[in-house]
Amino acid sequence: MTGSNGKPPTSETSVAQAISDFGLEGRTLYLAQMPYGGSYLLAAAVRSVGVECRVVPDSSERTRELGAKVTSGDECYPQKITVGDYLNMLEKHGPDGVAFLMPTANGPCRFGQYMHLIRRTLDDMGYPEVPVVTITSNDGYSSIGQYSTDLIRTAWRAVVAQDILMKLLLKTRPYEIEKGSTDAVYQESLDDVVAAIEGSAAHRQRLAAMVEALTRSRERFRAVPAAYDRERPLIGIVGEIFCRLNTFANSDLIRMVEEQGGECWLSDVSEWVWYVDDEHKRRLAAEGRRLSTENLGRWIRTKVQRADEHALLAPFAEEFQGYEEPHDVHDVLEYSWPYLPYTGSLGEMVLSTGKTVYLYRMGADGIIDISPFTCMNGIVTEAIYPVVQRDCDDIPIRTFYFDGTQSDLERDVGIFIELAKTYQRRKKMKRRYPPAFTVAAGA
Repeated sequence: MTGSNGKPPTSETSVAQAISDFGLEGRTLYLAQMPYGGSYLLAAAVRSVGVECRVVPDSSERTRELGAKVTSGDECYPQKITVGDYLNMLEKHGPDGVAFLMPTANGPCRFGQYMHLIRRTLDDMGYPEVPVVTITSNDGYSSIGQYSTDLIRTAWRAVVAQDILMKLLLKTRPYEIEKGSTDAVYQESLDDVVAAIEGSAAHRQRLAAMVEALTRSRERFRAVPAAYDRERPLIGIVGEIFCRLNTFANSDLIRMVEEQGGECWLSDVSEWVWYVDDEHKRRLAAEGRRLSTENLGRWIRTKVQRADEHALLAPFAEEFQGYEEPHDVHDVLEYSWPYLPYTGSLGEMVLSTGKTVYLYRMGADGIIDISPFTCMNGIVTEAIYPVVQRDCDDIPIRTFYFDGTQSDLERDVGIFIELAKTYQRRKKMKRRYPPAFTVAAGA
């Protein structure tokens, strides 16, 4: 983790010292929505170590307007939204009480430049005192733990909890009888997990509290009146991580798919975290540092994260029958290998290609790739998808690009859902269903 001055922390730096180093005294650290629920839980994780942290409000046309003023058009759409959201916060609250978190990464994606654009924009607008805090994927995001060993573990648990609640939301909402009931349960469950994150200091108690909160959430979702229907096609959602997770960026495409008769399986956030870890391991091996202290620390962190993930997922074995994620992200990378070898290609293009094959094998009826207009990852995968489609029984695959000027989106989604329904009737890879579908089908 580094601050606006770019200074790295030392291992003995306390959270209080970090607040001082980053100039966060009296400020609220704001996070972009990616997705809303994930940032909502991550903000609670940051608050749990003593840093005031919140999620930016929902984006609006003002977001696009402010972002457009400081971008040239060569930047990708998520970059415009992110800087627009942060400028909107400055417009509403002034520079004295705010700070921003902007992660970064290496590789071909322009995401690595977001932090630099935001920092330069704030400086040019006369806000050099507003902190921009960043973490990087170069070290598997482990540097965040140099300020607080608590934070990296709690943040990981927040990511896993968000993925669980999002999966519950998306597998329930399309079948709800009372419109809006699932969204209400989702928010109630987020608040329950937030209370667990903030209410316990020791890791063991916090994990137990989160498991209890998630178990209560499971019961809430089970209680939502729903009419499960096996005829509704399952649509896998892959693509660029911000655009697929931020509902403003993608014009709430998932909800549109649901309204047009589909159900969505959204690629989750933890997939990216595991991919970053796998790349970190591979890079260390390539550098001849397999037996290094850094790799040992990475291995220990991975073991702890696996254990926490297993504990949080344990109550959902029955609930997620037929919705199981890959055992290891390397499985996804191997599925991508015939099309985009992961040792040469990097980032979301590899994950999207591999996850498309995985979702096909899990019985999905169609795949939608959500990407920003001009996104390299989206362009590469779109070129690859015809070959993937040929090898996957001609499953429908469609790339939707977003830049804030979409037209006829509802029509295009409707056409895609009809293609998915046609494929569903002839597909070879059959889908497994959880018990709720079995009961609804009268089996």
